[in-house]
Amino acid sequence: MEQLINYLLQFGHLNQQQIELITSKAVVKTTKKDAYYHEAGKIPREIIFLLEGIMRVCYYNNKGDEITKYFLDENNFIADVNSYNQGIPSTEYIQAITDCEYIVLSKEVMEELSMTIISWDAIIAKVTAKGLAEKVNRISPMMSEDATERYLMFLRNFPTLANKIPLSYLASYLGITQSSLSRIRRNIR
Repeated sequence: MEQLINYLLQFGHLNQQQIELITSKAVVKTTKKDAYYHEAGKIPREIIFLLEGIMRVCYYNNKGDEITKYFLDENNFIADVNSYNQGIPSTEYIQAITDCEYIVLSKEVMEELSMTIISWDAIIAKVTAKGLAEKVNRISPMMSEDATERYLMFLRNFPTLANKIPLSYLASYLGITQSSLSRIRRNIR
């Protein structure tokens, strides 16, 4: 729980009583490697904070191809914010790339914290804004760079992830074939 509290404290003040309330309401869970934490078509009813492991967000395009949108590692909140806030089915899957451990905050708990902790909504708004900015910063360069540059940028931004993610997922994220990724990796060595 300490990881979650330290993360939240970057965005606002919480007193000891508020911290104890949050930790009493949060639940630690795990998902095994390759299992789906969340599936498209379902309405998200919780937000998670990843303590350990790597997850990926993906979807299927109109041709039925699986496309990786992005990866998330430790100390990140994960939620389909639009579906969660509007109570509508998600169009994305969230899959564990490695064994994962995370903290769950259910929608009911989030509402209770909002009603009890005066600064909660402001903290969550800042967390959400940071998450959206990071998402844009991950995706924008992908549009203008060639495949080699996208791969090198991925290595710079996520040095610890490259050896933990299957090549097929990484190639999908980079928008290239697996054989192209293998060729790029060979050329860089």
